[in-house]
Amino acid sequence: MSDDLRHLSGLPVVIGSGLAGLTTAWALAPHDCVLVTAGELTQAAASMWAQGGIAAALSGDDSTSLHAADTRRAGAQIGDTRTIRRITDAAPDVVRLLADLGVPFDRTTEGVFDLALEGGHSRSRVAHCGDSSGATITSTLAGIVRRMPHVTTLAGFSLRRLLTTDGAISGVELTSPNGESVVLQTNRVVLATGGMGGLWSHTTNPSTALGQGVAVAARVGARIDDLHLVQFHPTALDVPADPNPLLTEALRGAGALLLADGERFVHELQPRDVVAAAVWEQLDAGRRVHLDARAIPSVETRFAGVCASCAAHGLDITRDLLPVRPALHYAMGGVSVDEHARTTVPGLWAVGEVSRTGLHGANRLASNSLLEAVVTARAAAADVRDCSSGGWHPDLLRADPATVVGRSLTVSAHLPRVRQILSRACGVVRDGSTLEDAVDELSTMRSDDAGYVAWLIARSALLHPFSVGAHRRSDDRTAAEKCSAQGVFA
Repeated sequence: MSDDLRHLSGLPVVIGSGLAGLTTAWALAPHDCVLVTAGELTQAAASMWAQGGIAAALSGDDSTSLHAADTRRAGAQIGDTRTIRRITDAAPDVVRLLADLGVPFDRTTEGVFDLALEGGHSRSRVAHCGDSSGATITSTLAGIVRRMPHVTTLAGFSLRRLLTTDGAISGVELTSPNGESVVLQTNRVVLATGGMGGLWSHTTNPSTALGQGVAVAARVGARIDDLHLVQFHPTALDVPADPNPLLTEALRGAGALLLADGERFVHELQPRDVVAAAVWEQLDAGRRVHLDARAIPSVETRFAGVCASCAAHGLDITRDLLPVRPALHYAMGGVSVDEHARTTVPGLWAVGEVSRTGLHGANRLASNSLLEAVVTARAAAADVRDCSSGGWHPDLLRADPATVVGRSLTVSAHLPRVRQILSRACGVVRDGSTLEDAVDELSTMRSDDAGYVAWLIARSALLHPFSVGAHRRSDDRTAAEKCSAQGVFA
């Protein structure tokens, strides 16, 4: 370790500067910590791209029980009930906390939170900041963290691997801005590295979202679950752009309609897995699918960010039908954690999208991701502060030894091919034979982190032959026919 970093030895290390990482660093105060970010704070963080907001039961006709029921229903009834209740119960206080920290949530003329309706919700409960909620919330936290003396930020440093001694975390190896290897000795690491949507050809994620947190955790024996459960957002703008611009679900909540060759074909406010499958079915049949937002009152001011994004591609949201397609949006699975955000590896926590908490089940309810980021980050910070040399006993099964594979430190040469394979085999609809071929080909790429995560995803999809939520197997006939019928507009 270079002399100028030696004083950081032994401090907790947070990897990632999206909302989950920033909240963890903020909540660790007054304890010193290190925040590692590959760019500047918030750069390439998916939470900066979130448009909708934070779901919370804040109105008189709502309750945390209803929020919990909607979350479990959207997740195909397989989410963890205790986790769902814990996180949805915390939601109102999370929104109030962020407001107290300076987040300028939209308000009504009476001064209360202006709450939007989104798909899968039985009430209007999404607190928002226009249609750039993620950027506003995350930037507010970043401004606070920059001024906190207990946080040492290592900007331009990227994670290379985790180091362990006798199965427990003992350090992290980083790559410095000049390409040198740097090792920080620590027995406390919090992964806040985000998702893996950049591994698909059509995605709404930053290109850097390649699942590296899953890769480094799995390589040291952390349990990984539900990687086959990835959500496709039904209304990504279908233009030649990588990533695809996102058309927020709040547009449909405000009245935008989905049309296939000019005809409405689905109830737009069903959970995302149902709507995405219905859109895919129309596209697969050779029809053009558009989102019609022309009738939304004051659409150009209510959704200024979306309007600007469309205008950049020659589309006027007030006059044009907007071509859409499903695009990879969010990972429900990831590094398995308990209620304290502990993984199965002593000294390793995971927060935000990189983690698998059980909140989302088989399909994430809209605007629950920023909520999960804040709640899990605060839980991890509290546990890191209180963590002693005592036992590490998360209520989790051990990792499958077949998934623990070593790595090469060479730069990836497989990403374009990985994206092709996953897009073909692990799209909106999957089948066994295509997945078998994908697993076989990706098994030769596992020394590379992107190839390794892709192999874990395809392997997980192959090992789950029945359709549930966002995981739809065309060779599971009964479930496939049922899912297809759900998407039809009646």
